[in-house]
Amino acid sequence: MTEMHDEELRCIGCGAIIQTTDPDGLGYTPNSALKKGLETGELYCQRCFRLRHYNEIAPVSLTDDDFLRLLNHIRDAHALIVYVVDIFDFNGSLIPGLHRFVGNDNPVLLVGNKEDVLPRSLRRRKLTDWLRQQANLAGLRPIDTLLVSAKKNHQIDQLLAEIEKHRADRDVYVVGVTNVGKSTLINAIIKQQTGVQDLITTSRFPGTTLDKIEIPLDDGHKLVDTPGIIHQEQMAHVLSAKDLKIVAPQKEIKPRTFQLNDSQTIFLGGVARFDYVKGPHAGIVAYFENSLPLHRTKLANADEFYKKHCGDLLTPPTSDEMADFPPLERHEFAIKEKSDLVFEGLGWITVPAGTTVAGWAPKGVDVLVRRAMI
Repeated sequence: MTEMHDEELRCIGCGAIIQTTDPDGLGYTPNSALKKGLETGELYCQRCFRLRHYNEIAPVSLTDDDFLRLLNHIRDAHALIVYVVDIFDFNGSLIPGLHRFVGNDNPVLLVGNKEDVLPRSLRRRKLTDWLRQQANLAGLRPIDTLLVSAKKNHQIDQLLAEIEKHRADRDVYVVGVTNVGKSTLINAIIKQQTGVQDLITTSRFPGTTLDKIEIPLDDGHKLVDTPGIIHQEQMAHVLSAKDLKIVAPQKEIKPRTFQLNDSQTIFLGGVARFDYVKGPHAGIVAYFENSLPLHRTKLANADEFYKKHCGDLLTPPTSDEMADFPPLERHEFAIKEKSDLVFEGLGWITVPAGTTVAGWAPKGVDVLVRRAMI
């Protein structure tokens, strides 16, 4: 905690001492949120804020030993593993080393969440195949891959049928990193099975990081909700909760088309950037949260434009959040076929073949290329 107060400040949600230095630690809140909390008298740590406003359960103080203990517990269990990922942030959803810890006899069912915000024109089968291929590259061989929306209750019946089909006298472990909607999915499953809404509440989450929630199944086995594992290379850990609502897709994405010449740039607020480096005059289509402002400018002026306008014209982040915002890193690609340039956690831009493009994202957040989904 920065030494700006004589007495300790505590989160009114959980009682943790507020601190602004360790994003993984108890009581963490960004400087911008601390200032606002002091002004309003409602001072919440980031974990409680996200829990209250987004129903996101964020674990804290996860040490390497804790992490290994959790993974070993999964390996020693006789279970079906339901692995929940964010379809907008697959790499950020990866649990490092999970394939080594699920055990040879524990099947993995891969579940891509947030299907409801995909454009209707996107071919779901294409995306399902891509998710499975990405999982294979990470060393996982899922027995099946499903797309669901925990928030909208889409495909929950199908998920339950797949769980029953594959669990074969096993427990069911639901695993995932933070911010993929895992707890919302658990609540959707419980509601579907029992009619009880929002059974998992804040009171069910004691302060210990590795406590898990066990929900009994009819045959004596249990559904186990494991704590979300923090993965720092996520857009969710770069932005404040307020900004996340602006950049993370919330409703069905409406495509936005730009006619570009080469050497033009599009800024995605101030959080990312797309450069059309080389190619013919062409229409490119952007798929991002509808409220995320997109600004076009010349590539030659882009660096200076960003320095001058990030925090005001280019937001988020806002000017008072700039000090904590990481620099943007450039990723260049030569596009051989019609492709999507994916900004993990944000969305994607569909670009034509025979072009050179670059994507800029906060340090640690992935930018990658896949075959066009639309």
